[in-house]
Amino acid sequence: MSIYIHIPFCTQICSYCDFCKVYKNKKWINDYLFALENEIKTNYKGEIINTIYIGGGTPSSLSLDDLKRLFNIIEIFNLDKNTEITIETNTEDLTREKINFLKSKVNRLSIGIQTFNQKTLKTLNRKLNIDNLNLAFQNFDNINIDLMYGFNNQTKEDLIDDLNKILTLKPKHISTYCLIIEANTKLYIENYKPLDDDKESELYNLITETLTKHNYIKYELSNFAKKGYESKHNLVYWNNQNYYGFGLGASGYIKNIRYENTRSLNKYLKGNYLLEKQKLSLNEKIQNEFILGFRKIKGINKNDFFNKYKIDIKKIKQVNLLLNQNLLLENNTNIYINPKYLYTSNEILINFIDFSLHKH
Repeated sequence: MSIYIHIPFCTQICSYCDFCKVYKNKKWINDYLFALENEIKTNYKGEIINTIYIGGGTPSSLSLDDLKRLFNIIEIFNLDKNTEITIETNTEDLTREKINFLKSKVNRLSIGIQTFNQKTLKTLNRKLNIDNLNLAFQNFDNINIDLMYGFNNQTKEDLIDDLNKILTLKPKHISTYCLIIEANTKLYIENYKPLDDDKESELYNLITETLTKHNYIKYELSNFAKKGYESKHNLVYWNNQNYYGFGLGASGYIKNIRYENTRSLNKYLKGNYLLEKQKLSLNEKIQNEFILGFRKIKGINKNDFFNKYKIDIKKIKQVNLLLNQNLLLENNTNIYINPKYLYTSNEILINFIDFSLHKH
């Protein structure tokens, strides 16, 4: 079993994010951690936990005392001896004091760098502390770096510069994200224009070529890892497996039920955690299996699919059609998206929207 914990606090107001907010009020943080603990005690059923992902917001923005309180709450969980525990961080927050504490509590850091380009960082209203970044790499072996691309007027040379700086650090994992302008954000209001699709595609291919050349394995559409350092937690999502979601706006998937927590802080602090839940039909479970599973470069294991659903995956009409069109490929064990079409994979995955076995 896996757990996602959402900590919606951040020291930076990100220009591309409309959900991450800065909460300076100490009482709100205290009340939030109290509510989080109550939610966990109410809903956690004592299963052995294999992965924990503490995300946000930026959890490292909590004070050292609040981080200690958060990890006291996490002691509620029944952890496996090899549990992967990840926490999202910003370099601005990663002081020596916090790093010394975290290295005894987590075994994986995710650092939201986005870019080293100072002009772009200013546009995104973000900061980058190189000293803290280097300190993190001196103290942690398993680190993920978030890299963003697709900025206005970004050139190949700009991206190469970012990639070279990241490669110098030698992280075990790199997650890449194309800039998306969300409604009502600062960039949206300012009518910020990202790159067009063709140029974004060129940058995506450049990332893949560069990281592959440096022995990073592309195991998911946007994720690269050194061998053995794939994110165990993210693979839970892509393998359509069960996980708890705790905290404001968190979502989870337990025993065929997908649920989402409220995004209202006031409701959450009052103990009204749940926004909605839905028991999935067989059609919906298989739809999720395709949409999530085909994000993986290896795709979906044919035997695993049969063991889950007692259905031959190749007898499903959409799969057969896409195989015949060479959009999907197969080997002895798996069916996967043709690498030539990975960047436009949404055009393939759309075939599984409103999936129904009765159409076959």
